[in-house]
Amino acid sequence: MVLKRDGRREEFSREKLLSGVRKACQKRPISPKAMEDLVDHIVAVVTDEYESEVPAEFVGKLVMDGLREMDEVAYVRFASVYRRFQEATDFVHEVKKLEARQ
Repeated sequence: MVLKRDGRREEFSREKLLSGVRKACQKRPISPKAMEDLVDHIVAVVTDEYESEVPAEFVGKLVMDGLREMDEVAYVRFASVYRRFQEATDFVHEVKKLEARQ
């Protein structure tokens, strides 16, 4: 089970996770195999770390960490939904953080 921010619980779904990764990677030079590998890694970490219930924030951080390494545009796309960006400055701030890492 995944514990959502609002307190709801939802069945952990590999397919839902893969769908989110695919949306973030849409029209980017990322192979389907790389996306599958990322999701496999996330599922493995989640099942190793948590027995029955995983916080959604933990899953989201794993996705963002993986996407940041694979493709910065896909990372920002995912982050914009996950972190609920409201303004263009939210995007600018995230890109500046990426630049500072390099």
